[in-house]
Amino acid sequence: MEQLERIGKMEEKLDRAIAALRSMESAVEAYQAAAGDIRDLDAYLSGKEWRADLDADEKGLLPEGMKRGVLSEDGIYNMLEDERELLKRMRELAERYEERYEERNEEDRDEDAI
Repeated sequence: MEQLERIGKMEEKLDRAIAALRSMESAVEAYQAAAGDIRDLDAYLSGKEWRADLDADEKGLLPEGMKRGVLSEDGIYNMLEDERELLKRMRELAERYEERYEERNEEDRDEDAI
């Protein structure tokens, strides 16, 4: 591969990597901002209020045009399961990359010892 072509390809990879990291940073910040909401929804679903609100809806006591996705049997539960799966993927990804960085640091230390 020609030097200029290699540099160009590496520059494209750097641009994509930077964009991906910025996107991930924004997503992590948005998730952290929503963490309290997720905890509240989890508590709501497992508490007495959710059942009382569902009963009120089933009796027709709530306004007809009111949004009520939180009262579905699966809405909050599925979101919580999605969160658990995503956190699992993030843990696995972090562990894999942590191992890679540890290996690289060991190689750097070995080179320094020479």
